[in-house]
Amino acid sequence: MIGGYVLLERRRERDAAKFGNPDLLPGVVDRKPGRLRHLPLAVLLVGLVAMVMGVARPHANVTIARQQATVMLAMDVSRSMRATDVKPSRLAAAVKDADAFVKKIPSKFRIGIVSFGSQARIALPPTSDRNLVHQALADLHAGEGTAIGDAVALSVKIARRERTSDGKIPPTAVLMISDGARDGGRTPPATAARAAKAAHIPVYTIVLGTQDGTVTNTLTGGYREIIHVPPSPQTLQQIAQLSGGRSFTVASDSRLKEVYSRLGSLLGHRTENREITDVFAGSAAVLLLVGGGLSLAWFRRMP
Repeated sequence: MIGGYVLLERRRERDAAKFGNPDLLPGVVDRKPGRLRHLPLAVLLVGLVAMVMGVARPHANVTIARQQATVMLAMDVSRSMRATDVKPSRLAAAVKDADAFVKKIPSKFRIGIVSFGSQARIALPPTSDRNLVHQALADLHAGEGTAIGDAVALSVKIARRERTSDGKIPPTAVLMISDGARDGGRTPPATAARAAKAAHIPVYTIVLGTQDGTVTNTLTGGYREIIHVPPSPQTLQQIAQLSGGRSFTVASDSRLKEVYSRLGSLLGHRTENREITDVFAGSAAVLLLVGGGLSLAWFRRMP
């Protein structure tokens, strides 16, 4: 069509030259037709291309909001989480921003909480009642140990019990907030992460704290012991990698808010391959109408 249009334009110039001297044309008309005269045809051609592509039934990966899902919050309550390098403390900052994170994800999502120190325990079974979630987070207190592997294994076990109205397991993810490596527990973190991967449950980890973190321990006789507790990200990064999730390292409350916001968007949406023929068909119809309308308005004819 473009080739035919070019030939037609050249033919018009030759035909015009037969009826008069082209050098006298400036004295007859104000100006030659500008390049804008090609716009209607260009719009029509783009519309035709869109129509042809629509016939091919194209597909694309589109991001859509999830309607149902389960998110397990695995909260580290070990002694090192009492460190105040992240204000007011690592645990308090994690709890406060986890509370805000819960408000960002869809209300139909079910939230469960697993706390882990020397042992992993169920702080709250999955529920859509946000008041229960907020209360369970507020009740978390620091203890001892860091049974990371047990926490992942328990979170996966609880999540697999969840069912949608049609009996299927809903999309599930585990969000683990901790500052250190494994200290106790029966399940190796790598084993738990591989089990999560097999169950299609990614584990997203947040490594919390700075190299200057310390906790104070009161000894017998009133003496105080200052213990350095820098974060140990290797274990959490391994868990995220093996399970198909992602790992984030944060050193401040503001950075923690940013990570929670990103995770809220990530967990609240999913990518789906969909046919987008309607997009191309609609675009083609609009372009054809615009091209035809411009031609009629400017030249009183279709190109």
